[in-house]
Amino acid sequence: MAAKKKEKVELAEWMYEIIRNPVVTEKSTMGSAYGQVTFRVPLSATKPRIKTAVETLFKVDVTNVNTSVQKGKTKRFKGIKAFRSDTKKAIVTLKEGQTIDLGSGV
Repeated sequence: MAAKKKEKVELAEWMYEIIRNPVVTEKSTMGSAYGQVTFRVPLSATKPRIKTAVETLFKVDVTNVNTSVQKGKTKRFKGIKAFRSDTKKAIVTLKEGQTIDLGSGV
């Protein structure tokens, strides 16, 4: 079997726009036991672009990317209707033994 050659990807500005910020909640930190890290991403972000951005920015190997879209909802603030915008999360599974330190900046 011929091994797949990985292309060398240069660091690009769009990668910083895709990985907006990490999601640090009780549920997302429980995923770290399984090698998972959760990020907030734009609605237009695709799984292959998320994978490339995480691998390049953090220098890790990604095995899987799952995404979920949380639909915005109508809220009332002092009798005035307001609408929360939709948000998208990406749950990135890393290769065995690899981690991303969320405490330090990119």
